[in-house]
Amino acid sequence: MSGVNLAELLVSLVLSGMLLASLASALDQGQRVFATSAAHVEMMQSARVALNRMATEIRQAGRGPTPDAFLAIAAAEPSRIVLQHDLDGNGVIAGTGETITWRLAATILRRDAGGGAQPIINGVRDLTFTYRDGAGAVTTRLDAIRTVGIRLVVAPDHSASRLAATAPRTVSTQVRLRNR
Repeated sequence: MSGVNLAELLVSLVLSGMLLASLASALDQGQRVFATSAAHVEMMQSARVALNRMATEIRQAGRGPTPDAFLAIAAAEPSRIVLQHDLDGNGVIAGTGETITWRLAATILRRDAGGGAQPIINGVRDLTFTYRDGAGAVTTRLDAIRTVGIRLVVAPDHSASRLAATAPRTVSTQVRLRNR
């Protein structure tokens, strides 16, 4: 008769425990990598959506039946832009949605179209606008602006994450005003 003695049973239990511990460690590491990658993708996707929305609104600035009657861009600052549209066609920029402000408040990109500054994306480290005239030269004259460069630097907004240790990411584009 062949039996299992206590020493053999203890050795097999120790080996099984070590195998299970290594498998649990590998699974935990895989889940951490997945969570970090998913957070990074979400951060970049949010930045791209915000950049696309800003670019679309800047491109359409000055829209209305008489676009030469008002400035397309009412304020052109390095980290804030105020766009104007004559949506109701009355020649007066005063209605809700006719003035749109994009600005950075702390680490939150905000858009105000008359209903208060709504948050668009968190974790923004920098928002920079560059204004150029028709010849491509940098300008500060509101009536001369034809192209706006947008640079958005994003990073994770939750510092407890391992993703927070990664370098910030930058997305940027150049937008030509359609109505000027």
